[in-house]
Amino acid sequence: MHTPRAFEQSGRFWRPLLVLLAVASGNAFAQASLSAALDQFLRVQTQGLPGKVTYAVGRLDQHAQTAACSAFEPFLPQGSRLWGRTTVGVRCLAPNAWTIYVPVQIRVAGNYLVTARQLSPGQVVSASDVFLQSGDLGTLPTTIVTDPAHAVGMTIRNGIAAGQPLRSDLLTAPWAVQQGQSVKLLSSGAGFTVSNEGKALNNATDGQIAQVRTSSGQVVSGVARPGGIVEVAY
Repeated sequence: MHTPRAFEQSGRFWRPLLVLLAVASGNAFAQASLSAALDQFLRVQTQGLPGKVTYAVGRLDQHAQTAACSAFEPFLPQGSRLWGRTTVGVRCLAPNAWTIYVPVQIRVAGNYLVTARQLSPGQVVSASDVFLQSGDLGTLPTTIVTDPAHAVGMTIRNGIAAGQPLRSDLLTAPWAVQQGQSVKLLSSGAGFTVSNEGKALNNATDGQIAQVRTSSGQVVSGVARPGGIVEVAY
């Protein structure tokens, strides 16, 4: 039979252990809540990425494992992007405010375009100039082109070697008007439309400004439109 002193000694042993268990349980719950908040944030924010997305969250900051928190708010730090190796911030909103930054690896399994041959500046991309290749898009620039419809018919801005991933920043819209081309000048106003002809003095995509020399030698400026048309406002 235990004596009162034995109960007192037993209590002295168990009380610190119970405190440790409570702290450990609280830390585990906080860490689980943080992981759940991160998972929900990443699932929502990566829904629009092209391909099958998987992600891995790196080691959590020691601060997050010791500081109590009942409300987490994940966010994307300025300059970061959910692509490849990146960082996600997490704010604790209550009971105490603190912020940590968590390393995340985003993998995007999908198809992307690769050049089938060397492409020269000014060349218009055809379907035979590119082909689809599978891989982790997260290891490539975010400007990688994944849809042939976004490349075919576009113009090469700078030269690209064969076998290179095709990026959108290397492409420009096709010329609506090309230098030296015979173009039609269209001017319209309230109740009238006047047309004239001339020679384009520069290249211009749809919506850009084109300069045109008329048959009389006058140089006018207007908005380039597909089909060799330049709209001149009066």
